[in-house]
Amino acid sequence: MFSPFERLVAGRYLRARKAEGFVSVIAAFSFLGIMLGVATLIIVMSVMNGFRQELITRILGLNGHLNVYSQNGPLYDYMAMVGEIEGIKGIESVRPLIEGQVLVTKGGSASGALVRGLSREDFATKPILSDSIEEGSLSDFKDNNVAVGKDMARRLNLKLGDTITITSSKAKVTPFGGIPKSRQIQIGLIFDVGMYEYNNGFIFMPLDRAQTFFKLENAVNSLEIMADDAQIVDAVKNEIVLVVAGRAGVYDWRDANSSFLNALAVERNVMFLILTLIILVAAFNIISSMIMLVKDKGKDIAIMRTVGATQGMMMRIFILTGASIGVAGTAVGSLLGIAFAANIEAIRQFLEGLTGTELFADEIYFLSQLPAVVEWMEVTVVIGIALVLSIGATIYPAWRASRLDPVEALRYE
Repeated sequence: MFSPFERLVAGRYLRARKAEGFVSVIAAFSFLGIMLGVATLIIVMSVMNGFRQELITRILGLNGHLNVYSQNGPLYDYMAMVGEIEGIKGIESVRPLIEGQVLVTKGGSASGALVRGLSREDFATKPILSDSIEEGSLSDFKDNNVAVGKDMARRLNLKLGDTITITSSKAKVTPFGGIPKSRQIQIGLIFDVGMYEYNNGFIFMPLDRAQTFFKLENAVNSLEIMADDAQIVDAVKNEIVLVVAGRAGVYDWRDANSSFLNALAVERNVMFLILTLIILVAAFNIISSMIMLVKDKGKDIAIMRTVGATQGMMMRIFILTGASIGVAGTAVGSLLGIAFAANIEAIRQFLEGLTGTELFADEIYFLSQLPAVVEWMEVTVVIGIALVLSIGATIYPAWRASRLDPVEALRYE
């Protein structure tokens, strides 16, 4: 596409002499702008992908793909319903659950929490829970022992064997009126699922104890369902709706987290647009440097035209000159962005140790580690956008160079 002569001249223009130092400085800033724009876009998009994947993984790991809930009081025939749902193709597991809000008190401190009752077998088959036990063992999840998150334990100064009081929002009817039902429970396990919301506000209780506490003997208030694949949730949901029609309602994880997922999608799109503007600004720098280069090389262009160089050759020379800046900046920026994203947690820890400040508080960002997932399709799109903008920025200056009249350029020489 480019002849040896065109590559030679473009290379000479890129290696500016002292007399063309200002043009060289602008070209260097153009290179840095493209490089930083591409690197920043890849890093930010990778971190946002990591956030989305980690949050969804934890949400699905703790809540399941679908939930069946009672529309008219507790589900007393839940075991029969479990058998019917397990017979549907694509269902991995069905777990009976009890959920209820409580007030937790310990030594004068009080806070709200969500109690989730499930059997020890179901607790064990949830990898995100069973693999996250920091203190205690799965065998302790029985009788009056419960599992709490590490952040709740830290906030209330709880240790294994300590006792806390939980108070239900449902009142117990007595001759003297309604009295909130309270119960003392013992800390049997402390877990860390890597998500502050669950570590701070969830209490897992054996199912039989939860049934007694919430007055749901031989009943539950929801069924948690895991499908074989999150991609088939819609098909499975339709089947479940037919099975439980008239007895219960069905919602999936997207319904329960729709506002959260929409916020992530909007933020991701807006950040992509904003950061793409960095590359666009750098592309304008290429235009500026190339226009100045064309003006500076007017005599050279005229001489080359008089000895036989065509307009097309002039255009290709300056396109190659400007595109080289964009291509080099895009290549270096891509490598820098991918390397940074791949090691972002180690970099975060290094910066925190260097500055002595907490850069990523889990109570603010929900997760205890800074995640990043590099999606190669996105990286390809970013590289493509950077190359198109960089090469497109050279077209007008190159066209100006090709249209330069040799007679006018040499008239006063």
